[in-house]
Amino acid sequence: MNAVIIGILLPLAGTMLGSAFVFFMKKDIPDRLQKTLLGFASGVMVAASVWSLLLPSIEMAGERIVPAAVGFLAGIAFLLLIDELTPHLHMGAAKAEGPRSRLSRTAMLALAVTIHNLPEGMAVGVVFAGEAQGLTLSAALAVSIGIAIQNIPEGAIISMPMHAEGNSRWRSFLIGSLSGVVEPLGSVAILLLASTLGVALPYLLAFAAGAMMYVVVEELIPETAQGQHTNLSTIGFAVGFVLMMAMDVLLG
Repeated sequence: MNAVIIGILLPLAGTMLGSAFVFFMKKDIPDRLQKTLLGFASGVMVAASVWSLLLPSIEMAGERIVPAAVGFLAGIAFLLLIDELTPHLHMGAAKAEGPRSRLSRTAMLALAVTIHNLPEGMAVGVVFAGEAQGLTLSAALAVSIGIAIQNIPEGAIISMPMHAEGNSRWRSFLIGSLSGVVEPLGSVAILLLASTLGVALPYLLAFAAGAMMYVVVEELIPETAQGQHTNLSTIGFAVGFVLMMAMDVLLG
């Protein structure tokens, strides 16, 4: 039980750690660092989606591809719908306008991160619920650790612009941290439904993978490909992918 609690709270801890950058850096995140962190987060999420979610989904379904395909596409469709219905901004958009509009734009960016944190929290809940159907505790913790790592740049991307716009460091830290609260809530909701998941678990694993991949393709990758220092994003992606793949294989 203690391991499950830790696993649920780790992603929130990652967001809080990233938000705490506001206490140690005087200005916005340097472009080089932001590109590297976003690339790293992309690599972590892609590897987690494949090794920790899609492959276990296929194995649980008796090597049948249909549950993984249906769940994956449903996850993509869910985030597409959320993006259409909710006003928000993409990663890095808080820097796109002048000082009079940046605060509201930063708030919308925080909303976008909060929305996309929900399926990540669901992913953590699903893998821990999957323990009863063959997933190991260490594999579940690997997913939680991976998501916590990729949450670090997300927390910083919210708190740093908010402080640059005139908010206090503590207020900026609090708002950045609150964007991650939805993750443990999503995890707990899935765990409470664990007894009723049954044959739906392979679909839910793939659903979480689809939602996470949507965030990578729609939000992270476009941001890393803009402007200069895109090579740092590529290096960060490679390091994040290999790290998450290694954690999943070694801990799984």
